[in-house]
Amino acid sequence: MPDWSRFVDVVRSHQRFLLTSHVRPDCDALGSELAMAAILESLGKEVLVVNAFATPPDAEFLDPQRRIKQLGVDVTSEQLDDYEVLIVLDTTAWAQLGTMGDVIRSTKAVKVVLDHHVSGDDLGAELFKNTGAEATGRLVVEAADELGVALTPEIAQYAFAALATDTGWFRFSSTTSETLRLAARLVDAGALPADLYRQLYEEDTLARLHLLGRAMARTQTELDGRLIHTYIERADFEAAAAHPSDSEDMINMTLAVGGTEAAVIFVEQVTGGFKISFRSRNELDCSLLARQFGGGGHKKAAGAFLDEPLRSAQARVLDAVRAAMQ
Repeated sequence: MPDWSRFVDVVRSHQRFLLTSHVRPDCDALGSELAMAAILESLGKEVLVVNAFATPPDAEFLDPQRRIKQLGVDVTSEQLDDYEVLIVLDTTAWAQLGTMGDVIRSTKAVKVVLDHHVSGDDLGAELFKNTGAEATGRLVVEAADELGVALTPEIAQYAFAALATDTGWFRFSSTTSETLRLAARLVDAGALPADLYRQLYEEDTLARLHLLGRAMARTQTELDGRLIHTYIERADFEAAAAHPSDSEDMINMTLAVGGTEAAVIFVEQVTGGFKISFRSRNELDCSLLARQFGGGGHKKAAGAFLDEPLRSAQARVLDAVRAAMQ
């Protein structure tokens, strides 16, 4: 369990905080950043949130004031030199930090990590990590409690977004009675689940539906239906007029097919190469699979990146999955 007394010491003894998270940030990353920013600001701290990757269009509603800046677009690395504490949320992997990795390597600031992923690298930071937590959003709430910060409706909404999305809206096996108790506490503090769900899942564009159709049409199963996989190429995004973020969560839809136990999706990136996502609902450890290809994550959900053609990536990755499922 994290040593929150040490985290409190770091916060109390510094004034200027820089927050960041992983590339292609999801709602656990974004919600955790925004909640932590609000917590620190309630204590009179100066806070700047900067990511290497732009906030995906479908998650921009979380940040209407555009608090989250993009490195190289809104701010330069030189503008980040005089921050006293740098907090990394929802990742401990260099590969997931993009250009913010260079900032983290060169900074003179105290470095802190709040994360719940199993795998990770040595970022030269103090770790406040709990791999048993279902979302980094939980760790942010725990930090608020230790700092004596009351949960405002704003903080609660951000934390609920983190908690609900990283548990698949409480569908994943990571959901426990403690998860639901925390969710109830956040609702009591002012979180609005119905509004959040509508904005996340009931505001699809026609472009996303067209992209989904292309991905689902080429889905294949193997191993007597236990393994399901598909892919999305850049040409698919162009044909559907879709954004890169429109591919999010599609892998979870493939697991709706009866009898499936594991899913893999290959998504070509704008800059080339393929992001590979793994999901499991049996004993298959996705984090171990992803680690074989330089990635990481959780036992039930993980990801990696391969800078190679689709057929090559498919052959290597699917062979590894088949071997792990034998």
